[in-house]
Amino acid sequence: MDTSEINAQARRVAQLLATRQKKVATAESCTGGLVAGALTAVAGISARLCGGVIVYRNETKHALLDISQQLLADPGPVSEIVAQQMAQRVLTKIPEADVSIAITGHLGPNAPADLDGVVWLAVGARKGEESAEVWTKKLHLPPLARIERQQMAVAGALDFLASNLEVSGR
Repeated sequence: MDTSEINAQARRVAQLLATRQKKVATAESCTGGLVAGALTAVAGISARLCGGVIVYRNETKHALLDISQQLLADPGPVSEIVAQQMAQRVLTKIPEADVSIAITGHLGPNAPADLDGVVWLAVGARKGEESAEVWTKKLHLPPLARIERQQMAVAGALDFLASNLEVSGR
């Protein structure tokens, strides 16, 4: 994947955040901070990017975002409910953020066959001090090199965030 697509998506997100007067936080697993990294390449993003967490391991998801050990065991970290909770909980941990993007997935190698290339995305929008509305999307990435899958996941996450920011009222 060409990084110019990721850069274009990051600029699109930055513009939408500025237009909507929103601030964003990230919660990343399989991308290891690449979504936040893509956003930091945009000049002026410091006014809109609050920060985020890299929760690559289950223990870290539990420790930093309070994702229950039970959910991490079943249905597991690569699931819609875990992505939803990551998006909600990062908003709790970073109160200045209005919206969040969360990503969790299995990009190989050694992924279980039924989860290989599966990525769950979640966008959260703060609704009051203690709650958030969350939208999710599932990606199925082709069997490519890990870095190519990560780039596809980053582009997908930025696109999903931008699409949600374009919807009136989010």
